[in-house]
Amino acid sequence: MAKRRMFSLEVVDTDDFLDMPATTQCLYFQLGMRADDDGFVSNPKKITKMVNCTQADMDLLIEKKYVIPFDSGVVVLRDWKVNNYIQKDRYTPTRYKEELQKLAENDRVYIVLIGNDA
Repeated sequence: MAKRRMFSLEVVDTDDFLDMPATTQCLYFQLGMRADDDGFVSNPKKITKMVNCTQADMDLLIEKKYVIPFDSGVVVLRDWKVNNYIQKDRYTPTRYKEELQKLAENDRVYIVLIGNDA
């Protein structure tokens, strides 16, 4: 996993993002910093508690579709590939193959495939 992450103004400089509470925005950034090279986070509850956010912050990120949750407890940042480009020689594929198979990509944005319970 890389040690550097980026956030695109295309995502975080929108009224929709900026209208969220500061704690919710903070949680999004913290999840992004800890995501693997495909945007998956295995421990969102731990990160939420660690940065003094609440489940309500996570729920808002999910409601506004910044984060996609899976039944396994893993989450993925929907706009991961808008925010980050990782060169092939530095890329490490995600361990969460099942969850990745439930997603498609449309214009660098993850979308849930129909019929999957992500």
